[in-house]
Amino acid sequence: MTTGFDWTGRIGDVWAEEWRRTDRSFANLTPHLNAAILAAATPHTAKVIDIGCGAGATTLATAQALPNATVTGIDLSPNLIETARQRAADKANAQFECADITAAAATHAPVDLYVSRHGVMFFADPVAAFATLAAAAAPAATLVFSCFAERAANHWATETIAATGGDADAPATTAPGPFAFADPGHVAAILADAGWQAGPPSRIDFAYRAGGGSDPVADAVDYFRRIGPAASAIRDAAPEERESYIARLTQVCDRHRTGDTVEFPAVAWIWTARTAAR
Repeated sequence: MTTGFDWTGRIGDVWAEEWRRTDRSFANLTPHLNAAILAAATPHTAKVIDIGCGAGATTLATAQALPNATVTGIDLSPNLIETARQRAADKANAQFECADITAAAATHAPVDLYVSRHGVMFFADPVAAFATLAAAAAPAATLVFSCFAERAANHWATETIAATGGDADAPATTAPGPFAFADPGHVAAILADAGWQAGPPSRIDFAYRAGGGSDPVADAVDYFRRIGPAASAIRDAAPEERESYIARLTQVCDRHRTGDTVEFPAVAWIWTARTAAR
């Protein structure tokens, strides 16, 4: 389980240091999410919030696409917010706030559009969180977000877990974490209970880019030692076990090398939901 406390501390700090490689990992999904966000916007969209904005990629892309809107990225991690602010130096309509979105949403009301790239799966109480967003929303506001589909379809997770001594076939869980929103029925029920009307999500197959450059396998191994389920297993292993994990992880990454990239099959959902006109 990944908690808000994790994002305010070590995990958030690592993601801030690794923002270039985390953005790269989603490079083949991002155009689909950005297109869904643009499709949800209207000429009257004036206030946008990016939930769990991380280092600001979606905030900046949305600000670029909607120059007449104010786009605010909100995240729990101070270091991620600082990185995002540095990246946004030339974007007058993009701003960032280090806060818990469930506490900050009301101060931004009425919000016309909520967006998020994989930032909504970590709520301790997702129904309450999405209800809070709905309460701060403008009439007929829209929510667009992406999240991972089932773990079995995301080989960047299953294969690295197996390589580092974990159980890739462990039962699915809805506890806060990367795959908390993998089940679309579960997510649809959460949104409905929170006052959102969602259509069927779009299922997006994409290549999760873990490595690149002159030695993409070494780059991918280094990345997985920093980000993802293999990182903690390697960090916590005994020295001899750690070397074995790294060797197996290297083999896994080598199998997915094509030229100067290492890419794993991955699948995500993109959801679009609306509040009832009030």
